[in-house]
Amino acid sequence: MHRSSPEGVAGSAVQLPDAVLADLVQDTSASVGLVYLLAPGERVLHLVLVSGVSLRIAAPWARIPLDAAIPVVDAIRQGRLVWLGSQEETARRYPRLGIVLPYDFMLAAAPLTDGRSVWGGVVLLWPVWHPPQLSPAEQKTIAAGCQRAAAFLQQAIDSGRPLRLPDEPRRLPAPCPHEADPVQAMAALEFTGRLPVGCCALDLDGRLTFINPVGAELVGADAAALLGNRPWEVLLWLHEPVFEDRYRAAVVTRQPTSFTATRPPDTRLFFQLYPDDSGISVHITPADKAPTSSPAPLNVPSPAEAVGAAALYHLTHVATALAEAVGVKDVVELAADQIVPAFGPRALALLTVQEGRLRITGYRGYDTELVARFDATPLTSNTPAVRAVTTGTASFFPTFTDLKRAYPPAVHQDEMASWAFLPLIISGRTVGSLVLAYDQPRLFPPAERAVLTSLSGLIAQALDRARLYDANLTLARTLQTGLLPRTLPHIPGLDTAARYKPAGHGIDIGGDFYDLIRPTPTTAVAVIGDVQGHNTTAAALMGQIRTAVHAHATAGAPPSDILSRTNRLLVDLSPALFTSCLIAHLDLPRRHAQLATAGHPPALLRHPDGRTSTLTMPPGLLLGIDADTDYSATEIPLPPGTVLALYTDGLVETPGTDIDDATAALAGHLAAMQPDNLDAVADALIRHAERSAPRHDDIALLLIRPR
Repeated sequence: MHRSSPEGVAGSAVQLPDAVLADLVQDTSASVGLVYLLAPGERVLHLVLVSGVSLRIAAPWARIPLDAAIPVVDAIRQGRLVWLGSQEETARRYPRLGIVLPYDFMLAAAPLTDGRSVWGGVVLLWPVWHPPQLSPAEQKTIAAGCQRAAAFLQQAIDSGRPLRLPDEPRRLPAPCPHEADPVQAMAALEFTGRLPVGCCALDLDGRLTFINPVGAELVGADAAALLGNRPWEVLLWLHEPVFEDRYRAAVVTRQPTSFTATRPPDTRLFFQLYPDDSGISVHITPADKAPTSSPAPLNVPSPAEAVGAAALYHLTHVATALAEAVGVKDVVELAADQIVPAFGPRALALLTVQEGRLRITGYRGYDTELVARFDATPLTSNTPAVRAVTTGTASFFPTFTDLKRAYPPAVHQDEMASWAFLPLIISGRTVGSLVLAYDQPRLFPPAERAVLTSLSGLIAQALDRARLYDANLTLARTLQTGLLPRTLPHIPGLDTAARYKPAGHGIDIGGDFYDLIRPTPTTAVAVIGDVQGHNTTAAALMGQIRTAVHAHATAGAPPSDILSRTNRLLVDLSPALFTSCLIAHLDLPRRHAQLATAGHPPALLRHPDGRTSTLTMPPGLLLGIDADTDYSATEIPLPPGTVLALYTDGLVETPGTDIDDATAALAGHLAAMQPDNLDAVADALIRHAERSAPRHDDIALLLIRPR
C-alpha cells in the first residue's frame, strides 16, 4: 500500500503530520495511539496526536512532567521501548495509571529519537488477545516509525522551521474501511428497523450516531433527542458512574462488556457493548425483572446531582498525582497540568496568603500582565478570591452578570464566561484560594461544585505537605552547605574546581564533604569524605570531622597521621556512624603528592598525555571503627598538566551496577576531555553521572591540576 511521506505545513512553523501516528497504529494493529512532544525550554510532554480513543479519556495525560512515573516518560528517560503485558504488570509498575485505567490492555511506549536527540514519545495500546510480547517485527516497526518522526522534526528545525505544538491534541478520524453503498445502507437500515430487539451505535466519544425504533422505545426517548449526545448525559437513569465506566472499558480494551440498568419505574434493560476501531455497537434487550424482595431502586438523580465517571476518574487521577508531589512548585505544576485538561477550565490561578496579601503562586492560561495586576492583593480587598480566603466558602459565577451583581466594582478583564473561586483549607485554616475560569458558560450544578470543592481540598493538603517539605529541605540544605567551604582558597600554581550535588527528592541530607587547605605557602592538602547516613546527625558529624582534619592538616601532619588522629576522635565520640575519607598532601615545588585513604573510593589520575588511571592504594579501615587502626600513605608524581580527581561514591555508585565498571567509565570520560577549564570538566563529569543512571546519593567532587 502506498503512503505519502510526512510533509510539513508551509510557513515559519511546522506541525507533526497525522501520518506519524496513523501509520504506526495501522502497521502494528494497535487499537489506541498517542504521540507526545517535548516543548522547547520545558520539562513537560505535550500530547499532540490521539488515535482510537476520545480526548475526554486522554485528558489526564494531556501534559506529563518529565519526572512523572509514566511509561512514556520512562521510555524517554531510558532511551528504550517500555512494554506492559498485563493489567497486573501495569498496576505493579505504574499504580497511578492502573488506578485511572483499571482495564485489561497491553501497552508499549517508545522514545521519538534519531539516536542523537529525543523529541518526545509514542504510546500504543493493544487488546489482551495480542501475544504476551511484542514480536521482533513489531519492535522494528515502532523503532522505524519513531526514527522517521524524529528525522522529520530534525529536518524541520535544520531548515529554520520551529516546531509548533497545537493548543489541544488532534484526534485522528476513525478508520473507514469502505464507502457505504446507498442500496446496502438502506437495506441495513430496514433490517435494523425490523429487529425485535434494540440496537444503537456510539462513536469513540460516546455520542450516539444511530438507534433503531425498538431501541428508542426501550430506553423511553425520542431518537432525535438522543442522536449526537452521550446516552448517560440525556437519559438520567443511566447517569451513574458504572454505566459510563463500561463505555470507557469497551473503548480502551476493545473487548465486549455489558451492564444492566433500571429505567424508571421498574423496566430493567440489559446493554451489551461491542467495540471496534470505529465505535461501539450496543445491543439492548429487556432483562428479567428484579426479585420482589430486592430493595427499591435509588431515586433517579436530577441533572444537578449527577456525577459522571469521567469526573470521578479525573479526581482520582489528580489525587494520586498530588500524593507524589514534593515541593510547592511540584504541587502548582501538577495542579495546572491535571486540572486544566481534565476539568474544563481555560485558565487557573493558585493563590496563597503571605503577609496579609494574596500572592499568585502559580497560574496557567492567563496573560502574564493580567496576573501581575492581581498579584499581592490585600486581604482587605473586596474580591471573590479574597472572599474565598476570609470566609472559607466557595463562590461560583455562571456569567459575568452574576459576578458583577455580587461585586459591583468588578471589571471584565479576562474574556472568560464563568468562574469558580475555591478556598484552600487546611485543618480549618484557609491558606489561599484556587481560581478556575471557563471560556464557555457553565451552570455549576451541585454535583460539579462538590467535585471542585473536593479538588481544592486535595490541593490544599498537598500544598501544606509541600510547604513543610520545602521548609525542612531549606533548613537541611542550609545546615549542610554551611558546613562546606564557601569557596576554595587561591593557591598559586594550582587550578582547582569543586562541586557538591545533592540527591534528588527527599529532605535527607548526606555527610559528603570536601576541603582544600594551605598549611604552608608551598603545600596544599585536599580532602574528600562521606559520613554514613542521610540525616542531620550525619551532617553534624561531617562538620566535626572536617574541623578535625582541617586542624591536623594546618598543623602539618601527613595524611596517614591525619586519618589516625581523626579516627581516634571519632571512636571517642562514639557516633555509631562510620566515615570514609581520602587525603592528598600536595608538595608543589617537588611536584608530587602523598595520599592516604580510609575506605574511600579511589582517586583518578589523568596524566598530561590524557592517559587516565585509577590509583591503587592500601585500603584503610573506615573511620570510627577501631581506635588503633594505622593508615598507610602512597606517593605519586604530580607533573604540570596532571589532573587529580577526588569524589564520593554518589558519582559512581548506582543499584545494579558494578562500581568498578562505573569507575572505569568515569575514568574514560575524564580521559576524553580537555582539562584546560576545570570548571567545565567538573560540570561534564556530573552530567555524565546523571545521564548514566538515576542518582540516589549526594555527590562531592574535587579536581586539582598543577600548572
